[in-house]
Amino acid sequence: MNELLETERAYVEELLCVLEGYAAEMENPAMAHLLPRGLLHKKDVLFGNMPQIYSFHKGTFLKELEAYTDCPEMVGRCFLERLRIYEAYCQNKPRSESLWRQWSDCAFFQACQRRLEHKLGLDSYLLKPVQRITKYQLLLKELLKVSRGSAGAEDLQEALSSILGILKDVNDSMHLIAITGYEGNLSELGRLLMQGSFSVWTEHKKGHAKVKDLARFKPMQRHLFLHPRALLFCKRREEAGEGYDKAPSYSFKHALDMSVVGITENAKGDHKKFEIWCNSREEVFIVQAPSPEIKTCWVNEIRKVLTEQLQACRGTHTQRGHTHTHTHTHTHTHTHTVHTLSIHTDTPSMQTHTQTDTHTHTHTQ
Repeated sequence: MNELLETERAYVEELLCVLEGYAAEMENPAMAHLLPRGLLHKKDVLFGNMPQIYSFHKGTFLKELEAYTDCPEMVGRCFLERLRIYEAYCQNKPRSESLWRQWSDCAFFQACQRRLEHKLGLDSYLLKPVQRITKYQLLLKELLKVSRGSAGAEDLQEALSSILGILKDVNDSMHLIAITGYEGNLSELGRLLMQGSFSVWTEHKKGHAKVKDLARFKPMQRHLFLHPRALLFCKRREEAGEGYDKAPSYSFKHALDMSVVGITENAKGDHKKFEIWCNSREEVFIVQAPSPEIKTCWVNEIRKVLTEQLQACRGTHTQRGHTHTHTHTHTHTHTHTVHTLSIHTDTPSMQTHTQTDTHTHTHTQ
């Protein structure tokens, strides 16, 4: 508990130092000649909601931690729903990092760093909130070990779950900003739902013939990014740098519009494989996950996206007064279970049959 308090006080001081030594200087007329045009009016992009984070920790959180010094098992109450403020910071982190990369060598940042006598650049301090969340997670895990059965154990567990969710968002954001070659706007695809590395085979239908890629028996290694509106296939490149600067880089290769995607849950009799397809299976991607558990998570999340699309489309057409929605399930003597989602315009209805693979296909007209 003493370590938590000491590091919390140091963290608050570091935030204040950044806000006064960098953020405030961006509006200092005496520093205007050093500020590049590309940074004008970009303070909110670079620092996100760091001012709000500082105010919360200085005025509320630190005082609450101090109040629980003698009963650390109750400290979970300080965290409950309080650190949601970090979600906005994490969501802005890709924009902040992109801006920093463009202007990290400019005279303005160098001058600020010299005045503050910092050995590390601003980017290291912009990572402090991310590092702090990680520190809280480790602390809560330790407190949980010694607080089982106590009055505050449930709050500690809930606080830990909240922080782990925030950390996942941070990790996803770090991967997302490393994508190169995508010509569209990633933010228009919706929030990143899942990301991970897979082995991928492809099949294409030309006329009545099925054409397998030359690399059919040697899978491509692809990093997939699932969004509500699209599934991106990228190639992972070598990591560069050290420590927090060491981050993966991804070359964009392909995108599938989720509004025309179908999914087959069990592919080729392999519990780690599933199929993603579109255009009546004219293009099929056979995806192999690292484990059956990861495959199940991805299949469930993709089906959730497709189901939400179906429901949203049905609701939209219902408002217009002419919607018709079907979910087909056919029963065959196969060993797989098939769910097919399709949407048509007329009146809303939903049906289900069974087969044995799970095809989930959403199509809108």
